[in-house]
Amino acid sequence: MKKSLILILSILFATVLAFLFIPSSNSYAAAMMGGNSGNGMMDNDESGHMTEHSVDLVKSTAPEKELALPPILKPDKQTKNDVYYTVTAKSGTTDFKDGGSTETLGYNGTYLGPVIKIRRGQTVHIKEVNDLNENTTFHWHGAIIDGKADGGLHDPIKPGKTKNISFKVQQPAATLWFHPHPSGQTAKQVYKGLAGLIYVSDNTSKNLKIPKNYGVDDFPLVVQDRTFDSKNQFNYKKDYNSDGTLGENILVNGTLNPYINVTTKFVRLRLLNGSNARNYTFKLSNNQKMYQIAGDGSFLSKPDPIKKLTLAPAQRAEVLVDTSSIPDGESLELVAGGIPVVTLKMQTRTDNIKRMPKSLLKMATAKAGTHDVDKQTLTLSGMSKMVEINGKQFNPDRIDIHTKVRQQQVWTVKNKKQMMNMSHPFHLHGVQFRILSINGHKPPLNETGYMDTVNLKPGDSVKLTFKFEEKGLYMYHCHNLEHEQNGMMGQIMVE
Repeated sequence: MKKSLILILSILFATVLAFLFIPSSNSYAAAMMGGNSGNGMMDNDESGHMTEHSVDLVKSTAPEKELALPPILKPDKQTKNDVYYTVTAKSGTTDFKDGGSTETLGYNGTYLGPVIKIRRGQTVHIKEVNDLNENTTFHWHGAIIDGKADGGLHDPIKPGKTKNISFKVQQPAATLWFHPHPSGQTAKQVYKGLAGLIYVSDNTSKNLKIPKNYGVDDFPLVVQDRTFDSKNQFNYKKDYNSDGTLGENILVNGTLNPYINVTTKFVRLRLLNGSNARNYTFKLSNNQKMYQIAGDGSFLSKPDPIKKLTLAPAQRAEVLVDTSSIPDGESLELVAGGIPVVTLKMQTRTDNIKRMPKSLLKMATAKAGTHDVDKQTLTLSGMSKMVEINGKQFNPDRIDIHTKVRQQQVWTVKNKKQMMNMSHPFHLHGVQFRILSINGHKPPLNETGYMDTVNLKPGDSVKLTFKFEEKGLYMYHCHNLEHEQNGMMGQIMVE
């Protein structure tokens, strides 16, 4: 009897191990970590684990539609050095496709939000209005901003209430974004539509000879994955997965199957991965090179010719596409593994810029510093509802790190390699950091600029350096929004 029980247990154990280690081209983990998935979203140099919650991307059957462009938000008032805006979170309905309207959330509209333009040296004043029936916050993702204005979960705005913030723009030109950050509701509110873009300009961006005519040769692309249920709704409760909620259709600026009429030789695409959890690897359908000119928080030092670009949730990148080899009347697709993201339809084109600039932004090499350096080591681990940083789940009553304003920071962030491997996009509020090393090696060119989110693959160790320019309480967390809500988050007090 005892031998039979041991035999049965051995068989069960072997079966479980076999299940865990069966390679899967359609694995859920692949969509999270850069592995090859059936939707073709990732590089094919890694594999993931199997899960019952795998969601492959599928090409929408909706007809092609011209890409929707977020409106440029008009200031309430503007002087030489000050600009005033009102941003309202509200609910409504949006028509994405035939079959009925979808209940959505948006800023100053029914889905997503406008582009807010700000300039280095300006003081920005924003009236934040909550017209939802639940708490929300307004997190200014990537902005160098004081803790009271940052919009973390410790400072919710109740339904029907407003909050006024002000901050001076003290960072270089970049494409930033904003989204909600309320306790327990961040992932759902983002999934239903709360996200918008911020364009920061400065003298460098003004003088660079690159495309900058909004909606003509300079296009924002907010890329998200969403599933429509049988009633054309975003059913977050049904779609929810504790390891990251995935959708089956790509929406770009809220458009299914979008296209752009290209009328210039060079096209600038400002990409934001606005998804809750999915990674994307972008390529051009003819396999030609793109030229990355910017990352999360700044231009690069020079254009980086690349054939593929992987963005984790919250990461941004700006790329230039040279269309001169594509005849009039033909098309070029930006794809994610065979699934079209946006189609570029070639019209008669003008030479909007003569050539690619050789240099973009003068930046000193990132250095760790040797005097008065605050060193921290953070280890991200776990999965599902057991995610942790340094062995602890988030506690809003606990300050995990204390540090001083303008003190040099050197943080080592690690993604612990485990049986069930996943990547973790690590985001830090209130600063822009530089990468010193990835697994002991110098970062690639497209990760040498200023960043606020870095994607850590399983086993990665990334060393970052930065300074907090402002005081306050800030969050740091995995930007897989379900992981964030399940506890992969901490708090730092800057005094």
